[in-house]
Amino acid sequence: MTLTFDGTVIVPAADPDDGERTARALQGHLEPSSTVIAVNVIEKAGGGIDKAPMEQREDHAGDIFERIRSVLDESPAAVETEVLYGTDVVERIFEAAREEQADAVVFNAREGNRIAEFLTGNVARRLVKEASVPVVALPQTEP
Repeated sequence: MTLTFDGTVIVPAADPDDGERTARALQGHLEPSSTVIAVNVIEKAGGGIDKAPMEQREDHAGDIFERIRSVLDESPAAVETEVLYGTDVVERIFEAAREEQADAVVFNAREGNRIAEFLTGNVARRLVKEASVPVVALPQTEP
């Protein structure tokens, strides 16, 4: 059985490599009726000092979306991109999924060590554990 997405999926990406890797893993699962909404969440500090200037972070999101489009523009799916803003990345992803009435949140987990997971809050783990819509972790693909 081959998994296909024939509706709307939210595809979060943290950096250009992550976006391209996820797009490559996703491309074979798309149909003409698929809509991919690639998102990058710019985490706001909630009253504190932000991690980087907003323009720099928005440019980074643009780089992510360019890499995703470079893979998915040849797919049969419609591809949209959206920069999201919030104080909690995971909550904001699920909020977007509900707003877009997405069928699923789809991602490709990055390999990382426990220290990196601890420091980053392990978004992938939280996506699975706190899911308010179906979540699909795509298998790793060859580069």
